Amino acid sequence: MSNEKEPLTPANDAASDRGDEAEAAPPTPEERVVALEAELADVHDRLLRALAETENTRRRAQRERADAEKYSVAKFAGDMLSVADNLRRALDSLPESEARDDRTRSLLDGVAATERELLAAFERHSLKRIDPKGQKFDHNFHQAVFEMENTGRPAGTVVEVLQPGYVLHDRLLRPAMVGVAKGGALAGDPDGTDDGA
Repeated sequence: MSNEKEPLTPANDAASDRGDEAEAAPPTPEERVVALEAELADVHDRLLRALAETENTRRRAQRERADAEKYSVAKFAGDMLSVADNLRRALDSLPESEARDDRTRSLLDGVAATERELLAAFERHSLKRIDPKGQKFDHNFHQAVFEMENTGRPAGTVVEVLQPGYVLHDRLLRPAMVGVAKGGALAGDPDGTDDGA
């Protein structure tokens, strides 16, 4: 007998592999089914989560697109409010009854027509004016600048509008700046309906 080691041949290599396999027994069909079912359940769960995430992303994008379309003019509309305010100030600065000549009356008519056209454009784009005189104060749409006593109106009633507010669709663009009645109605006017006139 020689001390030479036997070279590995494919037959010897296969025999050694069979020895390793014998040590680690292949899974039984039942074990394999259980493993595949667990893997299938995991894949199914990940699929459902991915579908739900995709649907949520689609809905969020759709909502954001609708909001962008609806409120895209908000900044521009906000900038145009001062134009509307200035037109109103120009009209209030000289009542039509005090216009002495035709040129002044024509100028007032032109400013009034410009204001009407601007307000009509606001309406077409769902920008609505808030002029709450005589209404109950609502902190969602009004900003109280001062309180007035002895107005003959119930407490919390808007008695003066310093600057009208505006709403774009259902979103407040600018609150109305108002004066609010403080206290109750005047004595002798229990329902607060007398204008004090």
